[in-house]
Amino acid sequence: MELSSSFLLSPKPCSSPPPNFSFSSSLSPFPIQLLIRNGNSKFPQTPPFRIIAVALEPQQDFPSGNSPQRLLKELAERKKATSPKKGPPRRFILRPPIDDNKLAERFLNSPQLSLKSFPLLSSCLPSSRLNNADKLWIDEYLLEAKQALGYSLEPSETLGDDNDNPAKQFDTLLYLAFQHPSCERTKARHVRSGHSRLSFLGQYVLELALTEFFLQRYPRESPGPMRERVFGLIGKRNLPKWIKAASLHNLVFTFDDMDKIRRTEKEGPVKSVFWALFGAIYLCFGMPEVYRVLFEVFGMDPDAEDCQPKLRRQLEDVDFVSAEFEGKLSWQDIVAYKPPADALFEHPRLFRACVPPGMHRFRGNIWDYDTRPHVMKTLGYPLEMADRIPEITEARNIELGLGLQLCFMHPSKYKFEHPRFCYERLEYVGQKIQDLVMAERLLMKHLDAPGLWLQERHRHLLMNKYCGRYLRAKHLHRVIIFDDKVQDTYEHNRRKRNPATTAVQQALHGLSYLVYGKRDVRRLMFEVFDFEQIQPKEVV
Repeated sequence: MELSSSFLLSPKPCSSPPPNFSFSSSLSPFPIQLLIRNGNSKFPQTPPFRIIAVALEPQQDFPSGNSPQRLLKELAERKKATSPKKGPPRRFILRPPIDDNKLAERFLNSPQLSLKSFPLLSSCLPSSRLNNADKLWIDEYLLEAKQALGYSLEPSETLGDDNDNPAKQFDTLLYLAFQHPSCERTKARHVRSGHSRLSFLGQYVLELALTEFFLQRYPRESPGPMRERVFGLIGKRNLPKWIKAASLHNLVFTFDDMDKIRRTEKEGPVKSVFWALFGAIYLCFGMPEVYRVLFEVFGMDPDAEDCQPKLRRQLEDVDFVSAEFEGKLSWQDIVAYKPPADALFEHPRLFRACVPPGMHRFRGNIWDYDTRPHVMKTLGYPLEMADRIPEITEARNIELGLGLQLCFMHPSKYKFEHPRFCYERLEYVGQKIQDLVMAERLLMKHLDAPGLWLQERHRHLLMNKYCGRYLRAKHLHRVIIFDDKVQDTYEHNRRKRNPATTAVQQALHGLSYLVYGKRDVRRLMFEVFDFEQIQPKEVV
């Protein structure tokens, strides 16, 4: 539609008639007359002028006539106006609660309650029995996985005569380990939840295994380089290489070529399968089998160039180490080591790797006389042990006292002259055993929780500020041994105080693991320090 207009306006006021502004169109116009008056203006008044405007009807965007396009567009417009609103999202729909009898029957028939002798293993089994689709995958791919890992091809149910043998559940857990979130079988709830729970446990098993390995292999090294070594072996960028070295990539990506998949798309499934695989191996065969699969099946080399830490300035270590650490220990040495029957500690060689022999020079100092009895009373030490010889009990208590003094020895005190006279190595192993103990606790406590929820719960319970808070609640932060120059700084600056108390907390867990084992770590975490905050509080 064309629109024409003409403007005629005189630049100066004159006695001639006012100019007309007109708009012409093919539609019928209607006039609007406006009178503009400015009576109080200082400028000379101009005569009134008229404006004639034209209203145009909006142009329809539908095709003319009764064309099919016009009818389809009109139908679409009517559907938009008359279609009912969508309901609420599926996750917000409240379902009626299940009947008590059905709920009890489901729990009693669940495989998670079938093994009373192994509660942790039982909690990682699927929540319901495997169906035909699950057994189809087992019949097609399980033998290939067991052959690649070096296990017997016989069904795991036939292993041993004892009904409480944990290896009997290996086929089920191995099947769950390969059902990563990107595969088709994870649509089933029992498969998806079972795999995520195994993966949640496996990550902490791997970290603890490699931590113990490197602490004994490098008895003089600080935890910083060891963390880089661990990351070089099991970092997510290196996991596809290990999966392919063990010929397991065809089981992770059944219908795709792993080499043609982008790195960001294959790292997630590979990491999930890798963690879940070691969770299953740990539950069925224990920690020695974890070392065998890591270094024999996957072929990990701790001396490889890409696993070496960055070059940094090292403090000169003039203190002695035990004679058994003079040469580099291999994984076979760690697996083959069996502590004697009358050993002082649960993990004697790991204790000697973390507590230097030179700590005996601090025996009988002021801290040993004034503070150690109070600390041992607060922590419930020493524990009752059934020793055949009283001298063994006395020697263990002496070493325990020296280890406690090392747990409270801040690096600012002696580290620059004696790099191992601080709590760093105990803190390193304590952090890993603390993570594993809390993971096992959550798995056994929440049978129906998926791994993602357990991961978030685990992170919130073990936040650094909370770990240090539990130690401060026992007033043990007052006995930390600082250097005199930084004593006031750490006592009055919470940004420095809180990480120090967290490190002492984790060092105590590491010492309890080395001396008494995992059961004492559970006692400290859930009875003494109450990490879950479920015990009644004292009323002051």
